[in-house]
This record gives sequence, C-alpha cells and structure tokens, in this order.
Amino acid sequence: MDKLLITGGRPLSGEVAISGAKNAALPILCASLLTAEPLHLTNVPHLNDISTMLRLLGGMGVGITLDGADGLLLDGSGLNNPVASYEMVKTMRASILVLGPLLARCGEARVSLPGGCAIGARPVDQHIKGLQAMGADIRVEQGYVHAQASRLKGARICTDMVTVTGTENLMMAACLAEGETIIENAAREPEVVDLANCLISMGARISGAGTDVIRIQGVARLHGATHAIMPDRIETGTYLCAAAVTGGDVRLLKTSAAYLDSVVDKLLDAGCEITVERDAIRLVAPPRVQAVSLRTAPYPAFPTDMQAQFMALNCVANGVATIRETIFENRFMHANELMRLGANIQIEGSNAVVRGVDRLEGATVMATDLRASASLVIAGLVAQGETLIDRIYHLDRGYERIEEKLARLGAQVQRVT
Repeated sequence: MDKLLITGGRPLSGEVAISGAKNAALPILCASLLTAEPLHLTNVPHLNDISTMLRLLGGMGVGITLDGADGLLLDGSGLNNPVASYEMVKTMRASILVLGPLLARCGEARVSLPGGCAIGARPVDQHIKGLQAMGADIRVEQGYVHAQASRLKGARICTDMVTVTGTENLMMAACLAEGETIIENAAREPEVVDLANCLISMGARISGAGTDVIRIQGVARLHGATHAIMPDRIETGTYLCAAAVTGGDVRLLKTSAAYLDSVVDKLLDAGCEITVERDAIRLVAPPRVQAVSLRTAPYPAFPTDMQAQFMALNCVANGVATIRETIFENRFMHANELMRLGANIQIEGSNAVVRGVDRLEGATVMATDLRASASLVIAGLVAQGETLIDRIYHLDRGYERIEEKLARLGAQVQRVT
C-alpha cells in the first residue's frame, strides 16, 4: 500500500496548474447515460474516483475512448445494462449519480447503495423522494435501489435539505421527463452549474442553476456535445493553504477565484496577500499566519471540503481559532492525527478549538478520508522532520499527482510503497 513521505520545513514557491474538478467531472460523466450520441469531455482529472466511474459506465455498455492527456469520448449508444453493482460502487458515494440518468433513459435502474468516505451519514432518501415525486416506482431491497418508470413526469420537488448529488441526480432525470420539473431548496454549488451547462449544451432546457430554484423543461431526447470540466476549487484552496502555512509564494494556473470567495476571505484574514488574475491566483504568505475561525455551510458559505485544510493551517497559526462543522457529523477524524504531530486541538461536539503552536514534529499518521488526507499533507509540509502518511488511497481519489505538483513547488515529498 502506498504512503507519502514528507520532509517538512520548506516554503512552497513557484507555479503549478490546477486539474479539472472531481466533483464536477463525476456527475458530468454520468450525463453520458442520457444520450445515444457521443459526449466529448476535456480537462478531466486523472483520479481513482474518475477511473471507478468509468469502469462503472463501461460495465453498463458506455463506450469510452481516451482523447489526449485529459480528454474523454463517451458513447452511450450501447447502453444495455442499467445496473450498478455493490462491488463497483462500494468505494464511491458519487455512484448514486447514475440512478437518475438510467431511470430517465432506460425506464429502469438497479443501483447499489453507495460507500465512500466515512465522514458521517449522507442518506440518499432525497434522491428517492424526488424520483418518486416524478412518478418512479422505487423499492430498496438487499442494499439496492430498484427503480422503474415508463417515463418520468415533471414535478415540483422541495428537498428537505440542501444536497448537491441529490440536486444533480434529479436535474439529470428531469431533462428527459415529460413536462416541467421545479427543484426547490436546490444546491447552488459551482459544480451544479457546470453540470447544467453541459446538459444545456446537450439540448436540455434548464434555468436557475446556481440559485436555490432550478427549472427544467423536459425534452424527448438529448444529443452529443463537447464540454470542458471546470477547475477544481477544492484543489485550488488546498494548495493555497499549503503555501500559506509554509510561508510560501505560489501562483496557481488554470484556475479561478470566482468560486472561492469564502476561502480567499479567510486567507486574507490569515494575513496572506492574494492576487487574482483571469485564470490564475497568486498567494504570498506572511512569516506566520493568523488564526481564523470559520463555520462550514452550503455554498456560497465556507465549504466543508476545506475545513480540514484550515484546521491544519490553524495548528501553526498565531492565536486561537474555533471551527464549527455543520454539514457532516463525523468530520473531525483528522484532529487526532494532527495531534500526533503536536497540534493543540480540543473537540467539543461539532466545534473544534485550535490553539496555534510554534512548531509541529513529524510522525507517522493515517488518512481517514479524502480531505483529512490533505490536512495531513499540509501539516507535514510545515512539520519539522519526516511525516509518513498511511492510507493515501483516500488522497488519490481527489488530488491528481499531488506529490509531483508539490515537488514542482519545492517540497520534499515522495510516494513510497
């Protein structure tokens, strides 16, 4: 099993390109199920979750052709097996995103309940309720969602909670439904907008993406299209945090600050200088960052996927910070691992109080989920001595060639087996 060995204490410096967004690419890959014509995607990141999704789609009959370094051609004309087995989906929650497209196009779907990171309950009941409102007959038996519908009907759906994958699943299903579907309390994340833009280029009629009310006028069929995946805002934020914590000066390419207002604001509060360009961001860190308190909430508030990285930043910051996690109830598992490096963290329910220390010391730590892995990398970059991070398969789910990119910025980091 691979591990990451980091020798800390070096400021990050230089330029590195940001990859396409995992959380945008996964639902857009599933959009290929909605049409018999080819869907051409560019800026697709090379990640384990992407590979898993491609294997899942391939098993359903979708033709997959690589096109250059970051391009894919997906051909859904051979779709013949609307089943997502447990073996295929147990490691990735995003697999539930095939449910809506399969049901809309094939009239049936059999999808295993998903797995993924162990960061708390993430129920799929909102997906099921929404599809039932559109006329689907759904049973959950032996760990599988069995869904049938001759043709989905447009409906008004108000979700009980803001759910990104739920919004995406229902939006895709509604594209081929009869009549108008209105999704209220919809997720507003940029990845939802990116999916909507791809669907619109395929002939879907969608308005309101990026707001809490999305309207979809169903059409009889969708056609092929070409779409570029948006840059990964969480990868961007992670490298910005790594530069801030190490006292670095980095310029991130092929990305945008447009989706990162809350993260940029916190980094400014921490004392960083940030220069925003059209497709790049530069951060110059102070000698020591200031502690910043935060509260996670759905977009456009502070993202839960950046909480762990800012906890690592606060571990060596000047002052005391309080972090409140409101999205997932089990997302402080990285705190114990950070404490192995010498961090001073107190967990009180959904709050973490982080008192900055003068230095962290390298140690062996274990990744517990994707973003926890990133926090350990950031801490390892600033810790004195060597930090060995175990179970980095979590990291490979969401960060493309992280050791190569960090090495390009001057970090001493290597993958070891």
